[in-house]
Amino acid sequence: MQRYRQRVTKIGVPQTIVSPFDHGLNDSIGIFRIALLIPLRGSAGLWAPSCIACAQVAVEELNKADGINGRQIELIMIDTAIENDLPVEDLVNSLIGIQSINAIVGMHISSMRERLKTVVKGRIPYVYTPLYEGGEVARGIFAIGETPEQQLGSAIEHLHSVYRPKKWALIGNDYLWPRVSNVYAKIKFRALGADLGYEKYVPFSQPNFFREIEEMINSESEAVLISLIGQDAVQFNRDFGDLEGHRSMIRLSGAIEENALLASGLGGLKRLFSSSSYFASLKTDRNAAFKEKYFALHGDLAPTLNTLGQSTYEGIHFLKGLSQICREAWTGAGSQSRLPIIYKSVRNSRYVSNDQKSLPIYLARADGFFYNVEKELMETANYNI
Repeated sequence: MQRYRQRVTKIGVPQTIVSPFDHGLNDSIGIFRIALLIPLRGSAGLWAPSCIACAQVAVEELNKADGINGRQIELIMIDTAIENDLPVEDLVNSLIGIQSINAIVGMHISSMRERLKTVVKGRIPYVYTPLYEGGEVARGIFAIGETPEQQLGSAIEHLHSVYRPKKWALIGNDYLWPRVSNVYAKIKFRALGADLGYEKYVPFSQPNFFREIEEMINSESEAVLISLIGQDAVQFNRDFGDLEGHRSMIRLSGAIEENALLASGLGGLKRLFSSSSYFASLKTDRNAAFKEKYFALHGDLAPTLNTLGQSTYEGIHFLKGLSQICREAWTGAGSQSRLPIIYKSVRNSRYVSNDQKSLPIYLARADGFFYNVEKELMETANYNI
């Protein structure tokens, strides 16, 4: 694990910086410091190694060139696990206030983003990288991941056309992303003529899901949309396998990535589908090139690649693209009047705004401890730029 931890250096107090992309008056060593906000413990802690490892690939690539506007990049890790009792907002606010960080790349749950944006307040760029519920409009926050309409719509339609479930069940952790995403999902179910058989939201770190799964089975649901994260999703899959829930239900998730597959065990992976813009098994030239660099840097025993980890790679490259397009007026980026922000993306993504972005969506099925990509549901759109 030690090999994937970024060194955290002692940070001085520079003078006023006009733009986070410019050199500060005291910044003689030319360092661009990015706070990498990821959960290091708790339910989502299993994401951390791959998030760090992927971010380090981006830093390695950019630092071999000119970094960001001629400044070498340095990562500073901050634990944003929901189980972290320390005041994360105070820490981030302090680092911004003394101008010790130039930007944020966040790969954490939406409720933490809601807490942090009250202190970031558009003072530095905040790139939020994972899938999320949509609708983020705060100044200076760039949400580059999939929204429910992109991620769930075509996936639900495809599974409905193949399996024809008459009832869907919903299970998720009790916070913003599952609840808002499921509002869209329920609209989609009704449009397809399917009923809602079950809906429940649970606290983080629930010890087991036997009661919930039995309730789903008794509701005669034939499909379940899972909005549990990290270890909770793992535990649900294990219990689902033990109760042989796959005999009566298919499962769909957007957040059960390859780490969770490994932890779930083979018995918990039958008839499990995932919809995402990235899978480690994608057979594209971009992914092949990315994987070559990833394993060259970290070796054959590197953390398992997955969509959440890969998103930190793209988040750092997004900052590079942002600095090139709007170095001074970066807070105005993302408006509909601007051209897309072009950045190095394994997914060939393009960003216009938090609600208008172009990225592919794939549907994959768990095949052993890996995902077998069965269908490209949405292609990357082509913008005239």
